[in-house]
Amino acid sequence: MSLSLGKSFNRNYNIRLPFLNAFYDIGLFFNTKSSFLLFSVGSSSSYFKEPIKINMFKNLEASKFCETFLDLHQYRGKNLDIMNQVKSIKDEQVGECIQILNENINISKYTQNDKSFFDALNIYCYTISGYENNIFFLIAERQHIVSRISKKIVRTTGIQIATNIAYKSLIEYHEEYLKYSKTKNL
Repeated sequence: MSLSLGKSFNRNYNIRLPFLNAFYDIGLFFNTKSSFLLFSVGSSSSYFKEPIKINMFKNLEASKFCETFLDLHQYRGKNLDIMNQVKSIKDEQVGECIQILNENINISKYTQNDKSFFDALNIYCYTISGYENNIFFLIAERQHIVSRISKKIVRTTGIQIATNIAYKSLIEYHEEYLKYSKTKNL
């Protein structure tokens, strides 16, 4: 039986990520004519011995992982509208946060005034040092060109999958980051 994406989606991209002694299969659904993204989650193991937390974020700023480890970029201009694009791993977190995946899929190419622009899907995945198989934060960035108004729209969404132990460590990292931020701004 095939999966019907309906009118909202016309593309699907799948990724398999190691987790504990199994894998998670993450599906990314999108439409070539919009910046909207949706995840599907499946596991290659029907039984994990410990509870797993799965959180999806339409707004990356609401994520403790992003607030703790990643610098996000915002920009609004005449031809560019960016919300929550990952700029980099925060300087003070470089040894603690590890990027484990960086994939770029060009969907189409637009040329205007001898410049090329790409309608693309970029996928990034991060983990915490020491918890590589216990937590990951996958970010899907949709760069959509609206040719009618000559504008590039960039939107991101994320999914976090973690064991309870890794999630508790993330909370500890987040609390330390908040303390560090307060003393840094004094």
